[in-house]
Amino acid sequence: MSADVAGPPCLGLTGGIGSGKSAALAAFRERGAATLGSDEVVHRLYDEPEVLAAVTDRFGRGVLDSEGGVDRARLGAAAFRTDGGLSFLEGLLHPRVGRARRGWQREVAARRPPPRLLVCEVPLLFEIGLEDEFDAVVVVTAPEAVRRERVVARGQDFDARSGRQVPEDEKVARADAAYVNDGTVEELEAWVESVVGRYARPGGAG
Repeated sequence: MSADVAGPPCLGLTGGIGSGKSAALAAFRERGAATLGSDEVVHRLYDEPEVLAAVTDRFGRGVLDSEGGVDRARLGAAAFRTDGGLSFLEGLLHPRVGRARRGWQREVAARRPPPRLLVCEVPLLFEIGLEDEFDAVVVVTAPEAVRRERVVARGQDFDARSGRQVPEDEKVARADAAYVNDGTVEELEAWVESVVGRYARPGGAG
């Protein structure tokens, strides 16, 4: 696997819903990696007039909050219950997220000194065929019962969301490194530390 942007090594972090990707991304950041989460990119995209207009045209103004911005919980529910809604939303967002991510990689790689490691969290990395955009892909997974409990606890439909994702065992088989996140935070952080040691470039920032 190889990234299309020169600079520090860039890892793609992925895993099924409820696997603990956000916790892993935070652990990478705490260990000096420059990190980017897809959620923060999407959050910014919903502020763009073109994206906001496309969303309201497709799903109606009921997906907006009281201030006229996108309510992501309402939008997610509308996308799942609307025929073709998820495909529309993915087609709208994925190319823009990709452009934003590549721009971020170039900007961060140009810093002096550059960070030793970049990590991009991409929930649907395998599903949309992005393996070759990264120097390596790392997967955080967990048993289905554990992931289901986490997802239900935050009020989301586990079956509807996980059903659109590559099976966990396939993700693990295709990854360069993988971790089963069913233990303690300290164990997850120790794994992240080992990944940083394996991939981070000597010297640089962080």
